[in-house]
Amino acid sequence: MTQAAEAHVSTEGAPAAAPGTAPVEAATRARAPRRLARRLAAPAPGWTTTVDAIVVGSGIAGLTAALELRTQVPRVLLVTKGELSSGSTVWAQGGIAAALDPSDSPAAHLEDTLAAGGGLCDPAAVEVLVTEGPERVRELVSRGANFDLAPGGDIALTREGGHHADRIAHAGGDATGAEISRALVAQLEAVLADPGIEVIENALVLDVLTTAPDAPGGERACGVTLHVRGEGSRDGVGAVLGRAVVLATGGIGQVFRSSTNPPQATGDGMAAALRAGATLGDVEFVQFHPTVLWLGLGAKGQLPLISEAVRGEGAILLDTDGHRFMPAVHPMAELAPRDVVAHAIVRQMAATGSDHVLLDARHLGADFLRRRFPTITERLLDQGIDLTEEPIPVAPAQHYHSGGVVTDLHGRSTLDGLYAVGEVACTGVHGANRLASNSLLEGLVFAYRAAQEITARVAAGELPLGTPVERAGAAALVPAAARSRVQSVSSAGPGVIRSGEGLRAAADRLAAVRTDAHRSTDVVAAPQTAEWETTNVHQVATVLTEAALLREESRGGHFRTDFPEVEPAWARRIEITLGPDGELRVV
Repeated sequence: MTQAAEAHVSTEGAPAAAPGTAPVEAATRARAPRRLARRLAAPAPGWTTTVDAIVVGSGIAGLTAALELRTQVPRVLLVTKGELSSGSTVWAQGGIAAALDPSDSPAAHLEDTLAAGGGLCDPAAVEVLVTEGPERVRELVSRGANFDLAPGGDIALTREGGHHADRIAHAGGDATGAEISRALVAQLEAVLADPGIEVIENALVLDVLTTAPDAPGGERACGVTLHVRGEGSRDGVGAVLGRAVVLATGGIGQVFRSSTNPPQATGDGMAAALRAGATLGDVEFVQFHPTVLWLGLGAKGQLPLISEAVRGEGAILLDTDGHRFMPAVHPMAELAPRDVVAHAIVRQMAATGSDHVLLDARHLGADFLRRRFPTITERLLDQGIDLTEEPIPVAPAQHYHSGGVVTDLHGRSTLDGLYAVGEVACTGVHGANRLASNSLLEGLVFAYRAAQEITARVAAGELPLGTPVERAGAAALVPAAARSRVQSVSSAGPGVIRSGEGLRAAADRLAAVRTDAHRSTDVVAAPQTAEWETTNVHQVATVLTEAALLREESRGGHFRTDFPEVEPAWARRIEITLGPDGELRVV
């Protein structure tokens, strides 16, 4: 019999309802049972090693955490899915936001962030971000990051959508992430001879290992299983035991048919945390970047991003009739928050019967455009488009996930010993919609905080090594062949513009996907990277769809045609976890 992904969203075992939670509970009771597996189908580990801290991911958050921990705990292991320099940070074009100019202030940055977040930001988390951010950026400079400079020698600052001040630091014009990644990777490579740190490249973390629920101190994270594609003693599936696990695995872009995220962004960290029992939050809030290069209806995978900084410098949006439509939509026109711009583009596309709009930067001048945006200029020329001579065809595509693994102000998840930093985390900074260029800063600030917290807890003996046990319930393996099907369902269901009908159809289609490929004789699949990634994509898509169904309003990155207004009763975070039996529960 085919084992389909039954998911169950339940409030059983959840705390008593707080004021304003009634709509969530009502929506929850109306949902059909859904369940997900709590572990991946995989061979038993063929090798085991023990360290103090395990960092998973090599973007700005993972590299920062590893570099900070290296000098403070005896043994650190950094695991990265590709090469050391292949984290998502490399693709960040626009910049990193911080109140570095004397005329700016953390208070003003906080105000802009709260406004973009649609009433769901955690003010305490935002305050941490904006007050500690400038110092962390200056530390990046001390670590070798070369930001573009103004004539006086200070860091050059520009403006992006949602900001009311010039506070975006950039490097190489539009290659900020690549420069930050280069500097941090160079710092790490310089200390690889240190016996206190090890890097394993080309390794996919499968599951977070946990102790028994009745173990002293309760169930907690105590390591990871991973599959290494390489040579030598670190081949195949192994287990790494540790006092703390830091997830810095990036986003969920490959859950969708079209995304600006790299191919590695398959939601691995979020899915692994969910299976381990950690709580996820704000999962329904997906940011679709308004201006992604439109390459035709058949385009899929990672698509070239046309940075918001292009609009920040004065580029304008036109529909295919040449009409500029954003000034009638929002007072900030093209610099309105991204969700506003993305929704406006989709509506304008529908009104004109087109599948794209146009971004026109020609009036800014050829010399300026080539100097300010060399990377974008080159990538467009590769596609036969000269932005100095013609408008750029663009359309929204998945770009950033505002939700993730719920953490406190020190990166701690709801599962002791498990930390999350960067895009995989839900710190409360972004709320319903991320303010442009706050993502790199969030990874930097909270990775530093998590490293300090782990250091203090290791020194205090609060993070003992634990003995992992196999979690109860069936394991899951989704055939790699199902990935395109799942991506199409996600794009049609919890896509840019959602509806109850579309989300219910998506939930049913996801529930029909086979998750028992490892036990089937009529399915061509095996426990290997493509199948493990596809299983993660499927689980994340399932949770995303359920959360989007629960939120019966429109707010930030979540827009429903059947509930098009913001509802005050929904001004709360939806948090979801897996029960011991794999039942999805609202907590």
